[in-house]
Amino acid sequence: MVRYLSVILILAVMTCQPLLGRSAPADTSAAGRTSGCIPVRSVSEEQLAFRAGETLQFTMHYEWGIINSDVGKASVTLDTLTFDGQRAFKCTVLGSTTKLFDLFFKVREDFRSWFTADGLKPLKFTRDTHEGRYVATNEYNYVRDGAAAPYIAADIYTSSRGQRYVELPLDECTYDLPSLFFLARNMDFGKVVPEVKYPMTFAIDDDVYNVYFILHGREQKKIKGLGTVNTIRFSAKLLAGNVFTGEEDLTIWISDDENRIPVMFEAPILVGTASGRLDGWSGLKHPFSSLVKKKK
Repeated sequence: MVRYLSVILILAVMTCQPLLGRSAPADTSAAGRTSGCIPVRSVSEEQLAFRAGETLQFTMHYEWGIINSDVGKASVTLDTLTFDGQRAFKCTVLGSTTKLFDLFFKVREDFRSWFTADGLKPLKFTRDTHEGRYVATNEYNYVRDGAAAPYIAADIYTSSRGQRYVELPLDECTYDLPSLFFLARNMDFGKVVPEVKYPMTFAIDDDVYNVYFILHGREQKKIKGLGTVNTIRFSAKLLAGNVFTGEEDLTIWISDDENRIPVMFEAPILVGTASGRLDGWSGLKHPFSSLVKKKK
């Protein structure tokens, strides 16, 4: 079971974003490119669903047979700073196994992303991952000015393949995962048709991936430790492989209010079910009005 603990934490760190489902690497040729941009409302800073100072905290859970346990924590924080002379956001996403599960398989995840406050264009991204003996680091710099074509200058290290430098294709729809999370929270629901697949693109390690999400509709959801929340439910297909079954969806519930924060997600894996739930927040831009019955 411990081999899946890192997957559960990565679901928090990488797919607490309410719209993500990882698929095959994108075909980056002009003829085969299938990426697209999610329809969003205004992404000027004053119109965003969030503000600097926001913090979200999540508990990670694993179920399989008689095992039914919380196994880790994850957090997402947002600050502002000046980046190359322009106002920008800095997002920090941290994930870790609990002290008990550290004894079996220690996981530490650290994702950081810098993106413009107006327009949410990604500027820089770093990843520092430790999963047992496996180590992976990313450092992305988004190159737009002075280049014949925009690209991501990516310094990559993994304990399995060593250090390498790659240049990844960059278009207006390509993001790193934290910046994509914040962009997605400004989705224009008036332009999204339920039960229709919508693509988007993200980069991680030395690949660019297509992601697809489906809007299902509104649902009142009871969240352990939180209470009853009015939510909007999404799903994303997960490819079969070493971890996921490929037969069912990753399901994500986000708050049905102006904050659009993820309150729960769940995904079947080859052995058991991984899930995560919101258990703390501060600095929200709008009232958490979708929390209709708080847990006492």
